[in-house]
Amino acid sequence: MNHDDLAQALLHAVRAQGFEQTPDSLIGGAPVQAHPSIDLAVARLRPGSAPVWANVLFSREYPDGFAASIGTEAAAVSDVSFLADLQDANHNSPAWQPGADWNALPFKPFFGSGPRRFVSPYPGSLVKMMVLVGVARAVDAGRTRWDQPLTESGETRPAGDWAFDMTAISCNRSTDVLVAHLHAIGVLDDEAHGPHELHRLFASRGLPGLRIARTRPDGGWRNYAGAGVGQLQMTAWDALRLFWLIDPDAPPPPWLPAGRAPLLGDSAEHVMHCLRSQRMHHILSSGALRGLPDWCPGIPDDDGCFAHKTGNTENYASNAGIVRIDGGEHPRHYLVALTSNIGSRYATHAEAVTTPKLQALGAAIDALMQ
Repeated sequence: MNHDDLAQALLHAVRAQGFEQTPDSLIGGAPVQAHPSIDLAVARLRPGSAPVWANVLFSREYPDGFAASIGTEAAAVSDVSFLADLQDANHNSPAWQPGADWNALPFKPFFGSGPRRFVSPYPGSLVKMMVLVGVARAVDAGRTRWDQPLTESGETRPAGDWAFDMTAISCNRSTDVLVAHLHAIGVLDDEAHGPHELHRLFASRGLPGLRIARTRPDGGWRNYAGAGVGQLQMTAWDALRLFWLIDPDAPPPPWLPAGRAPLLGDSAEHVMHCLRSQRMHHILSSGALRGLPDWCPGIPDDDGCFAHKTGNTENYASNAGIVRIDGGEHPRHYLVALTSNIGSRYATHAEAVTTPKLQALGAAIDALMQ
């Protein structure tokens, strides 16, 4: 399998799920009025063979999907103009409301200058990966410690515990604490004097699709704080490449100069512990959904084999991480990242956070990797 083969297989896997038939609770359970936006990236890292990768994108403007142009060094996407998601004055996401007219919405450029535009869906709690990396880098630099006590609303806990809960159970309160801490130690700021430290880091690692802007010193990072939708961005391809830089078993990143220092030092152990302890298996994996009438297997998630982070709101569902299965008939090692506007309003059960079509897509991806 080469890059083009994988791209075509992913396009087929997405089309096969029939996302255009996804029921939308905002229109009484009728099928969606426009094809959902899906940004999907996969990289196979099979030992003994060269890595293979692809990024495919779907939207109302490209309902049949297309494969992004990446190149032989896994560099940034070169043929897409990514537009930032947006929120209105009431902190709603107008792009995804029934009847939304995209030609009338004031989308702003995110990055890229290709001939095809793609409105990059808000990644939800997947943005916590950028916070986790920011704290881990500060630990490696000696500017904080995993056992550094941090206090919120009278509760004091080590930074590492806040980071664990932010990742494993997607705790928003823990994110508040760590965003405030990153401001306090100078990793995040208002960018009045240029890009803050995390944005400089992402630029230096060739990741233009990662942005965490307008967070506040008190820890505010959601819509009402002035951040959230439109200010926190992660494309699937760059989210995947962030995990590539975190994965301790990944080959050297081909888009960076040989011998470049790793993204993380000793902090990587705790970061991987947080990711392997993930409990939110309900988007591309499905372990948390067993027992639902329309349950289907997704990416395997037993015993920490899917080290990942999810994100979901009413309008959005995202998932990115590292799959490593060493035993069994089909050992495999791959990276996967997805952002979409297929949030909880498309779920078929109150206990679910999105359509089961995404778990079925996860199973299809895992089958390709075998």
